[in-house]
Amino acid sequence: MSTVSEFPCDLCGEIQTVEVPYSKLYTLNNDSIHICVNCGFVYVKYRRSAEEIARTWSEDIYGKGYTARIPLVKARQMYVADFIDVNVNLKDKFLVDIGAGEGQFLEIARDEYGANVFGIEPSLTNCNNLHSNGFDCFHGTIEKYAADGNIKHADIVTIMWTLENCMSCTGMMKTAYSVVKESGYVAVATGSRLLVPFKKPLHYYLGKFSQLDTHSFRFSANTLQGLLAVSGFKPVFINRYIDTDWLVAIGQKQPEGTKIDWKGDDYIKVADFFERWHHETIHYR
Repeated sequence: MSTVSEFPCDLCGEIQTVEVPYSKLYTLNNDSIHICVNCGFVYVKYRRSAEEIARTWSEDIYGKGYTARIPLVKARQMYVADFIDVNVNLKDKFLVDIGAGEGQFLEIARDEYGANVFGIEPSLTNCNNLHSNGFDCFHGTIEKYAADGNIKHADIVTIMWTLENCMSCTGMMKTAYSVVKESGYVAVATGSRLLVPFKKPLHYYLGKFSQLDTHSFRFSANTLQGLLAVSGFKPVFINRYIDTDWLVAIGQKQPEGTKIDWKGDDYIKVADFFERWHHETIHYR
């Protein structure tokens, strides 16, 4: 039986939260998603272990036919690759992709932009496919990779539509910090959905996931940059997320212990945003 633990806010450590308005209407088991009252971070409060969440993705989601090889996913991966290349240059850089999946982004970064690439991937099936397609990779989570003792330090670490799907976003980011070279970069990509114009009905965002903690974190521009800051990365580039489906932020590694200022969101405004989103969604059910 799975062990579920209660977590404080991953960004600021606050334990007091309010529920996302109407979230129970959109979750499979009437579970709540929460908003931190201190920094406005939106997250799932009750989660399983990192290994259990990774196993759900490997066996239940990827194992049931999920594929990234569709035009929408390729388009967003191309967007991320180009955003990184324009701002920090990919050619001849050593890039480590956390949650490499089937390797489509590794192909783009290597073949289109001239990067040297390496993948970290918990799915054994995906790792076998990566190896057969000529990519070097590590089978396991980023936490296991960093603890392996034989890591390859990267110029750039990419985390694309993966950070929201782990047990601890701060744990993943701080582990990424240990993998990035001094003054190197981390690039995080996720959906641009919070505190921006509504881009889809709310039921498509919160969804009917069988395990709510497979999508534990929901980022705004402020909270994503805040996560970079508390993890030792100074936010240096952010895309035009306001009218784009994707939110992409690049942080540069700072010396350990450096204080990096950041601001969160007003939790009342976040709750009001979800309230308005719910009422708008009613027109599209």
